[in-house]
Amino acid sequence: MSVDSRPPSLSSLPLEEAQAPMEWGVGPPPTDERLFLRGPQPRFQELVHALRLFWDIIQGFRKLHFVGPCVTVFGSARFTEKQAHYQLAREVGYRLAKAGFTVMTGGGPGIMEAANRGAREAGGLSVGCNIELPHEQKPNPYLDHWVTVRDFGIRKLLLVKYSYAFIYLPGGFGTLDEIFSTATLIQTEKIQNFPLILMGVEYWKPMMQFLRDRLLRERTIDARDLDRITLTDSAEQAVQVATETGLKEFGLSYGPRVKRRWWLGE
Repeated sequence: MSVDSRPPSLSSLPLEEAQAPMEWGVGPPPTDERLFLRGPQPRFQELVHALRLFWDIIQGFRKLHFVGPCVTVFGSARFTEKQAHYQLAREVGYRLAKAGFTVMTGGGPGIMEAANRGAREAGGLSVGCNIELPHEQKPNPYLDHWVTVRDFGIRKLLLVKYSYAFIYLPGGFGTLDEIFSTATLIQTEKIQNFPLILMGVEYWKPMMQFLRDRLLRERTIDARDLDRITLTDSAEQAVQVATETGLKEFGLSYGPRVKRRWWLGE
């Protein structure tokens, strides 16, 4: 039996499906990143791109150096204020701020906006690591400080570097990438054993089942890799796990407070 693997044309799809790729998958002409990742480029062009990436890293370090103990909240940009996941993220941000944490997100809409909004409503500090996308992702209006970078790798570096715990609400490819990237860093002892908290039991249950029934059974991960993950629907429990871990294991401190230096742009 033969199967036609060609994708359907937009004209053959229902209106809603035909419009979706225009919102999320189709952008303007190739960006610098797409050109760079095609393969070897002229030496000078690659040097310029490397310098741009380095500048984004330094800018991120300088802007986030003084934000204090963070918890990073991840999740989809597509949820709206009317949806339960948005309201759950808002409560998480509120409770984290009340517990004394700076709330860090990817700086965009959806779950990110909700967590930053909750932190702002609680009087806490709200920060974001925004990213340039083909369709511009603007920083949400609930950020006290933010940095905008070009590269997803740099963004993930900044979201991990300053946090004592990581909370993941429902999301798509980006959220899955962030879950497994952080889990790998902990598994390989590149970072300490910070809490990984998945919120939305029904949403994440199939993934957790797959990890247990396939990866653990095939011994591509260990039981302790799964034991690191907390699965909950409770914002109170999520913040309690983050707080207890921070107090008992990491002291909620970066050590001696560093003074700002004006000549470093701080």
